[in-house]
Amino acid sequence: METTSSQGMSTPHGLRISRVPSKPVRREPDGSLAIPLWLQREGRFDADIALRLSPAEAELLHAQLCRALDGVPVMTPADRTPECRKAVHDSKGRPHP
Repeated sequence: METTSSQGMSTPHGLRISRVPSKPVRREPDGSLAIPLWLQREGRFDADIALRLSPAEAELLHAQLCRALDGVPVMTPADRTPECRKAVHDSKGRPHP
């Protein structure tokens, strides 16, 4: 059985891709950035994979994520929060320092 994603792409039913929370994004020797991901099928771990982005693709993704998070409370410590998120208020309604 196949399902259709929000972008109209067909994906196998039961397929899930998620970030590996314990592994940071890394820069590859060729300059690309690699985002470690887990692939699960029918709820079972299947493989570790990586989404590789060029610096330009990563910059565009960064900008799109900042825009998509606009208005969402900041959950990261101030020293780890990107500039585009610093004007956002924290979960208690206070301006993020």
